[in-house]
Amino acid sequence: MNTAGMLAEAFDRVGETVHAAVEGLTPDDLNARVDAGANSISWLIWHLTRVQDDHIADAAGTGQIWLTEGWADRFGLPFDETATGYGHSSAEVAAVRVDAAELLLGYFDAVHERTLDFVAGLEGHALDRIVDQGWSPPVTLGVRLISVIAEDLQHAGQAAYVRGMLERG
Repeated sequence: MNTAGMLAEAFDRVGETVHAAVEGLTPDDLNARVDAGANSISWLIWHLTRVQDDHIADAAGTGQIWLTEGWADRFGLPFDETATGYGHSSAEVAAVRVDAAELLLGYFDAVHERTLDFVAGLEGHALDRIVDQGWSPPVTLGVRLISVIAEDLQHAGQAAYVRGMLERG
């Protein structure tokens, strides 16, 4: 397996987990919080998708799908359209509410497709390119992509856990 194939496989596994956590849920289930400080499935999937969109757009030198394809308007969230959920308070988490699984999955699928297009052309030394000088050591594209995959899988797993709790409860 080459580099591009390995990255595509990893991102596809994120997609499988996201779809399994979201498909068929009602708006009440998507927006439910198991306690006042917990993250909802809506917030978890929105956040992991926003971070992926932000980081892939930056690495690819493109605009974020959230902004360029009207997703910010469709979601209509009450904070700055560049927000990704990083550092959100409990009140901000509660403000991420969706009225259909299709909205979450539509945005996720658009970002996923852009991600697969981007990683399809990556090989070897392309992953050594510095994409963020703000850290010591500076962050390479390879490290950034692994970070996105790791965060996505954690949050998708959390969403699956919340779904399981709701289904048992």
